[in-house]
Amino acid sequence: MADDVNGLSDKALSIFAFAAYHRLVSGERVTSVIRKDGAGHEADPAGVKELEERGLVTAGETDIDLGDTAQATVEAMVAALRGEVGR
Repeated sequence: MADDVNGLSDKALSIFAFAAYHRLVSGERVTSVIRKDGAGHEADPAGVKELEERGLVTAGETDIDLGDTAQATVEAMVAALRGEVGR
């Protein structure tokens, strides 16, 4: 099931949603997100595991690197959000 985004759980999608937020704020393609920020905020462990098992991300202790499919999925999510508001 490598590189497969079909049927992702909400926990996995929350990580992509976080990346989409950063994409919208920065205006730039997101290649990684913070896993643990040291202030108590942390990506959902089950979501991280699911994305890793599917070969979509590589997670380190403090950050999550998005693979090509994950990056493309985040871009599609941003385009869908924009489309919903007529952009």
